[in-house]
Amino acid sequence: MWLAPLLLGAFLLSGPVRGSDGSASTAITCFTRGLDLRKETEDVLCPANCPLWQFYVFGDGVYASLSSVCGAAIHSGVITNAGGAVRVQTLPGQENYPAVNANGIQSQVLARWASSFSVTRTKNTALEAVGRSVSTARPSTDCKADIAFLIDGSYNIGQRRFNLQKNFVGKVAVMLGIGTEGPHVGVVQASEHPKIEFYLKNFTAAKEVLFAIKELGFRGGNSNTGKALKHTAQKFFSLENGARKGIPKIIVVFLDGWPSDDIEEAGIVAREFGVNVFIVSVAKPTTEELGMVQDVGFVDKAVCRNNGFFSYQMPTWFGTTKYVKPLVQKLCSHEQMLCSKTCYNSVNIGFLIDGSSSVGDSNFRLVLEFISNVAKAFEISDIGSKIAAVQFTYDQRTEFSFTDYTTKEKVLSAIRNIRYMSGGTATGDAISFTTRNVFGPMKDGPNKNFLVVLTDGQSYDDVRGPAAAAQKAGITVFSVGVAWAPLDDLKDMASEPRESHTFFTREFTGLEQMVPDIIRGICKDFLDSKQ
Repeated sequence: MWLAPLLLGAFLLSGPVRGSDGSASTAITCFTRGLDLRKETEDVLCPANCPLWQFYVFGDGVYASLSSVCGAAIHSGVITNAGGAVRVQTLPGQENYPAVNANGIQSQVLARWASSFSVTRTKNTALEAVGRSVSTARPSTDCKADIAFLIDGSYNIGQRRFNLQKNFVGKVAVMLGIGTEGPHVGVVQASEHPKIEFYLKNFTAAKEVLFAIKELGFRGGNSNTGKALKHTAQKFFSLENGARKGIPKIIVVFLDGWPSDDIEEAGIVAREFGVNVFIVSVAKPTTEELGMVQDVGFVDKAVCRNNGFFSYQMPTWFGTTKYVKPLVQKLCSHEQMLCSKTCYNSVNIGFLIDGSSSVGDSNFRLVLEFISNVAKAFEISDIGSKIAAVQFTYDQRTEFSFTDYTTKEKVLSAIRNIRYMSGGTATGDAISFTTRNVFGPMKDGPNKNFLVVLTDGQSYDDVRGPAAAAQKAGITVFSVGVAWAPLDDLKDMASEPRESHTFFTREFTGLEQMVPDIIRGICKDFLDSKQ
């Protein structure tokens, strides 16, 4: 469980390292936080190959002290994921920590925190030497990926080049370092009809994969790459077929020439399933052949992101050895897998907001600020995470649904524009309303559903039954109570384990401290349930 090292803090990898000036430095883990360090200024060593997608980082340049030190150092560009020496300077708390995407890490927003830190590069040469030794000692199992090689088996490529393609794929598989704890691979052949040659679960040793690739037969037919890509995205990466939780899913599409069908729709489906699509194109269409291509921009429309990283070109199938290592390096760059399903881009979060008279207008503004700060941490888009809000008293009012806004800016604007209702408190009816009307249309979607209930008092109706029905419908419920909200009601609404899904603060100003805990709880539940 990745939360464990986050909580363990500064567990040492080795003893102090002395620099040229005699100062002592400490080797730390990927998850050591700023608040785990005890000195105002401290030199530390970050290990190599930290899992970037698991970092918690709050801010940009100046980081909240609950941020990972190594995550902040990579985010700020002080070091790369190869690790290195970092100087950490303790700073006062800030009123606002912005969310910024930099160097493969998405930092999160935080309204306020008691202490901060900054990171700079240290001159400790002895520490750098340790960093290099740690980096070179890392085993190849650090490259974790579930990869489908979608090879071209059409008449476009022909038997001879098909064999050269198999040879290249075999070399890539060997260099990946296939193993039980490392990358797993499978092969799908695209031709008139796609054929899954073998799944991720079938072979866990490179020599077995090489033999299986060697035995593949040439199928022929049209290069219906779009059809094969869609089939692979939908059918290949199941737990039953060997896909692993929390591991990036990748399809490497080999194209000799061009596809004979539409590939754009297949790329959209792959992104919806959280699959990172690479296109390896060989022998691109000549000027005379371009008229036969349905869409000359097919590569950009099929890949995970049109940023150059997911496109790979080779001029010919001959002499391809030099292209193996660069491709493998791409496939092992976890931080670049922008289409992987994560808690940040694959959740629907509904906020059920108490608008009763006891809240008051000024406190209601603090509730909206809390909701905004949680929402800011997520990647909101038409195929990403989605946010909805319902306000309740005795009645319910859908402020906006999951499909109303598909950008973070519009969602945050909609939250700011919510107007305080004032009235009684019927939380049970509100949960039933939200389950039926807000989450109902999303029940068959790819995202995991979460409901955050915020209330400051006793409900006039039963909450246990409606909350149980919501959970039965696949909604994970977090209950957040303020002031006079009864703990029994909060626990009755919360999902199991109730202790980690129930939150309470005596004052509305305490909500801001809960933001990281709610985000962390959503991510933990997402990872635990991820298919």
